[in-house]
Amino acid sequence: MFDNLTDRLEQAFRLLKGQGMITEINVAETLKDVRRALLDADVNYRIAKSFTDQVKEKALGQKILTAVKPGQMMVKIVHDELAELMGGQMEDVDLKGNPAVILIAGLQGSGKTTFSAKLARHLKSKKGRNPLLVAGDVYRPAAIEQLKVLGEQAGIPVYTGEDNKNPVKIARAAVRHARQQGYNLVIIDTAGRLAIDQEMMDEIAAIKKEVNPNETLFVVDAMTGQDAVNTAREFNNRLDYEGVVLTKLDGDTRGGAALSIRAEVNKPIKFVSAGEKLDALDVFHPDRMADRILGMGDIVSLVERAQEQYDTAEARKMTKKIAKNQFNFNDFLSQVQQIKKMGNFKDLAGMIPGMGKALKNIDMDDNAFRGVEAIIQSMTPEERENPGLLNGSRRKRIAEGSGTSIQEVNRLVKQFEDTRKLMRSMTQGKKMGKMMGKMPGM
Repeated sequence: MFDNLTDRLEQAFRLLKGQGMITEINVAETLKDVRRALLDADVNYRIAKSFTDQVKEKALGQKILTAVKPGQMMVKIVHDELAELMGGQMEDVDLKGNPAVILIAGLQGSGKTTFSAKLARHLKSKKGRNPLLVAGDVYRPAAIEQLKVLGEQAGIPVYTGEDNKNPVKIARAAVRHARQQGYNLVIIDTAGRLAIDQEMMDEIAAIKKEVNPNETLFVVDAMTGQDAVNTAREFNNRLDYEGVVLTKLDGDTRGGAALSIRAEVNKPIKFVSAGEKLDALDVFHPDRMADRILGMGDIVSLVERAQEQYDTAEARKMTKKIAKNQFNFNDFLSQVQQIKKMGNFKDLAGMIPGMGKALKNIDMDDNAFRGVEAIIQSMTPEERENPGLLNGSRRKRIAEGSGTSIQEVNRLVKQFEDTRKLMRSMTQGKKMGKMMGKMPGM
């Protein structure tokens, strides 16, 4: 995501490296390259020019601080303007009312149905909502079945209206059903078309008028670039929606949609989605996205994902085992599985400053831990509990049972031992620090 734009912007900022001060000449040269980078990312020319004009005005108006290099100052200005271009701050969804109603709109193939299930799961786990999904796409043969399957995976019921083929009536009946059955959130998936047409617009407008949703969210495929912006404008003219959702950010997207939509339709991007997994949904934070575009990573989002998988009681139990040198392969496997739940590995690596660029051309498979899991699962319960038992003959058997080589088994055992030593030394270091803090005069 945004890899090419990140590289181009880094090249543009190199012009200011080594410069003693910001001048109109070196700023103009840098911003010419910044504008080209934005255009290459499929940002509308008018928006790209307005953006660089704003940056230029702020750059030339800055007092030069001796502690700050011109290149660093320019990166800071560009970062702030990028965040502002994308909305400035995060905007949450409106969940007032009982039930709150969210209407999902967009073209066919944009990922509306998958997003509907992701959103239901997200609001259930993060906001404590009791959602009901509504299958309002009666035209695409597999749409209702797809939503049922996704709903089952997410543990969320789906209202289909049975034999009813009128989307407006289905939506109205679903809201009534939710009110009667105690669901406090209704998410309505609607039909899309391959292109905007009057019939589709009339239908979605009629549904909106009937159910009066808290929010209408427009879902758009980020890979379509400026076409996404044009479609967003057309839908907004008719529906006046409250927010935008960008899907398929894990694909070959140049970033134009994310950078242009807010400026074009004056509506916030509320969610971004990368991947098909139901947990692959993030609230959109303009400042964090600006960090990632400029190669600064996104440590805050990485920590938030880690906290979602963090079990305080389990962590205390694990700390005690580490302190007593009882950390074993069962614990190691548990940690691996928690990391896997955090999401796509390449996406996670991109949140660490500098790591995304370092791993740019490296294929990081989501099954990267498969070999590790196979080796551990080929051990006997006794071997997992007591790694000291793993002699040569046992390692040979484990290699054969896991379909790996004895070298891979040896490597994993060494990595495990190194990890155990490091974790124990860190735990002992914390304990020593506490003891020192309790001593008189400390």
